[in-house]
This record gives sequence, C-alpha cells and structure tokens, in this order.
Amino acid sequence: MRIPVSLVANAAVFAVLSTSVGAAEFDRYGGAAPDLVAIQPASDFAFVLGVGIGTAPVYEGAAEYGVTFSPIIEVQRFRIPGLIDIGGGEDVGGLSFAPSFSIASKRVSAEHTALVGLNDVEATYALGARIGYELVLNDVLRGELYGAARYAVGGAEGFIGEAGVDITAKLTPQLEVVGGPLISFASENYMDTYFGVTAGEAAATGGRLGAYNPNGGVKSVGVQLAARYEIVPDTFLSAKGSYSGFVGDALASPIVTSGSQHQFTAGLGLARRFAF
Repeated sequence: MRIPVSLVANAAVFAVLSTSVGAAEFDRYGGAAPDLVAIQPASDFAFVLGVGIGTAPVYEGAAEYGVTFSPIIEVQRFRIPGLIDIGGGEDVGGLSFAPSFSIASKRVSAEHTALVGLNDVEATYALGARIGYELVLNDVLRGELYGAARYAVGGAEGFIGEAGVDITAKLTPQLEVVGGPLISFASENYMDTYFGVTAGEAAATGGRLGAYNPNGGVKSVGVQLAARYEIVPDTFLSAKGSYSGFVGDALASPIVTSGSQHQFTAGLGLARRFAF
C-alpha cells in the first residue's frame, strides 16, 4: 500500500498532479541550469508549493463568474527513518490515501442581484480524507477509482465529497494529463445552507425566490481535465478545467434556477518542488 500525501484547495480549481521526472530524462531534451537540477527522490521531505489563478462562478449556482486565486500545496515525501515513510518510492498502482480539504468563500447576498434578500453565508472550511485505487494499464496510461469525504464547518455544516474515475496519461517525460467524470454529494444541512430558502428569506426577496427546503444527496455530475508540464526540472506549469451540472434537489433550488445549472471553472498555476 502506498500512501501519498496531497493537499488540494478545491474551491479554487487547482489539483496538483503527482509525477517525478529525473534529470537524466531531461538530458535528452537539453540540460537544465545547475541551480535547477532535479531533486533526488531519496530526500526525507519533498513538497510542492505554488500559486494559481483562474475563474469560477462567484457562488454555487451563479451565472456570473469571478477571478480566483489559490495555493498549490502537495507533500510528496515525508520520511522519518525507522518510524514513517509516506509517499516515497517510484511504484504506482494499488491503494492510496490522502487528506482532502476545501474552502468556500463568504457569500454576501447584497453583492449579487439574484440573491438580494437572502442571509449571508460565512466562509466554509471542510476537512476529510481521500481514498483511491489505481490500476496501471501500460507505460503511458493508468486509471484510478477514488472517493473523498469531508466535514464542513463555518458558514455551513455537514458532509460533502466527490467520487469519480481518473485516467492519467504520461505523454512525455515532462507532460502528464489526467481527467475523467465525477459526481459530488452533500448532506442535508449543507444543501439547506447553500441551496435552501427560508420563508422569511422568500418574503425578503419580495417573492422573487420561493421558499425551498432541499434534501441531501447527489449535488452535481461533471467532468474535469488537468495537465502539468515540467518546464525545467522541479518547476511546473499546470492548467485545469472542469464542468459540472446540478442535479436533484440542487437543480430545483430557486438559487440555481435564478442563476445557472451549468458551472465551469478554468485556471493556470505555477509551482516549484523543494526537498531536504
């Protein structure tokens, strides 16, 4: 069993793809500068840090889009000799486990015409775990079935998560592409916060939004695609896009019908691997 540790900020569209390319592979394409020599996998602690910029709906169900900024954080290796060894080795395939977290920024109703009259929702923070099983198909392709579940606190409380299938293609020693279908789910309390409308709120909107009390369950279905290119050893340029469509009780919400059931995200990121 391999145990990679990967932290990804879902709220801002960036997922960090895990790959390791040695300096010898880059020699075929021209050597890197001495200060960018690839970090050796024998390091006890290796991590990726970066920043991303993108665009996403300004709130769940919105028809309008805004600019997003996000961190890129990935712990690739954490080893204490004789005690713990997480994320090491070159092997792929089998069972994997990692933390999972997401952040939803504060929703201020007065800033959005479609939401005027609704109560504001404070920022929501969710923490949990992701488990996956990866099958190596050949030297280029591998597939993974995964699921993630988190408990949310703050503006909303309850369970949220995703499940899906990812196909990863290592097209060159530097370029890796991953994507596939996914579904998202949320518990009733969480759904009620972001998609529900109380009788008092309905009155405050002047009847523009009717009272609505959603149940928990599947929230959306969609597809995502991401790519990461190692422009020089240990420095990565990433791109990601996704589409999701609300289903079930989320789709029937007045907040969605007054906005859009179709939700798109896109973004770019730049990150650097460090080790010691």
